[in-house]
Amino acid sequence: MYPAVCEVTSHEDFSLSIVLDNGEKRLLDMKPYLDFGVFKKIRDYEKFKRVRVAFDTIEWDEDIDLDPEFIYAKSEAE
Repeated sequence: MYPAVCEVTSHEDFSLSIVLDNGEKRLLDMKPYLDFGVFKKIRDYEKFKRVRVAFDTIEWDEDIDLDPEFIYAKSEAE
């Protein structure tokens, strides 16, 4: 089981600062994913910055969420 997301902060460079319930702080660069599938809906920063914590992960208004496994695998320790 992967750590749950406790906090998320968006940045203008389309990265996310994430705090996990195990105390880790991680940085997830979303730029490589914004040209694919549902992620195209959040290429506009006004939509991207509406990210929020939902249960153990993060989501956006555009019916987009990320699997905690994806977050942990694709992010880097800060």
